[in-house]
Amino acid sequence: MSTATAGQGRKNYKNNLLKDMNKQALAELVHGKLGGTKVQAEEIVDGIFDAIVSTMKKGGEVSIAGFGIFSVKGRAARMARNPKTGEQVKVAAKKVPKFRAAKALKDAVS
Repeated sequence: MSTATAGQGRKNYKNNLLKDMNKQALAELVHGKLGGTKVQAEEIVDGIFDAIVSTMKKGGEVSIAGFGIFSVKGRAARMARNPKTGEQVKVAAKKVPKFRAAKALKDAVS
């Protein structure tokens, strides 16, 4: 990789921080902080997400101080209406992911 290409990658990374963040950008952030290979950084990010999902599948909560709490919320079965036909349909009960932002995150975004 040439120096110009590496510099361009850093520039694009900084631009992503100002706009949107995705899994790849998180892996680049980990790679930049810890070094190692990009594959190792991606494995770390994947491991974090896998741990969050695994805990939530078991019905647990994941609390990250200063960021927020990931949890699972149950939705009761209910009756709904098909907007096309007007017919009543039953919507089954299900579990959905929930995120409660910590005060520090809310303050940072405000």
